[in-house]
Amino acid sequence: MAYDELVKRCIDLCQQCETACLTCADACLNEKDIDMLRDCIKTDLECAEICGVTARILALNGDFQKDIVRLCQQLCEACAEECEKHAGHGMEHCEACAKACRACAEACKKLVA
Repeated sequence: MAYDELVKRCIDLCQQCETACLTCADACLNEKDIDMLRDCIKTDLECAEICGVTARILALNGDFQKDIVRLCQQLCEACAEECEKHAGHGMEHCEACAKACRACAEACKKLVA
């Protein structure tokens, strides 16, 4: 895949991940046992922020884009791990978020490889 195509794919997956993370955080806030989801919500919000920033920096072809992409990859992996803790407990929003985070992390990894 050409570099420009990798960038476009990464932007798309960052935007999808941002939305999935915000959706997950919102859904977590509506769960019964919110205390056990505190780390999930925090990680979702942090991941959503870095995904949005990463998509915008990539669109701008910024000078520090590889550094930001690496950070995005790391946060997406951490968010996926956190969400996967809850995905098997009937929390479909965590499962969807983990999947989006894994896809975004992989796109980031390919971009900076």
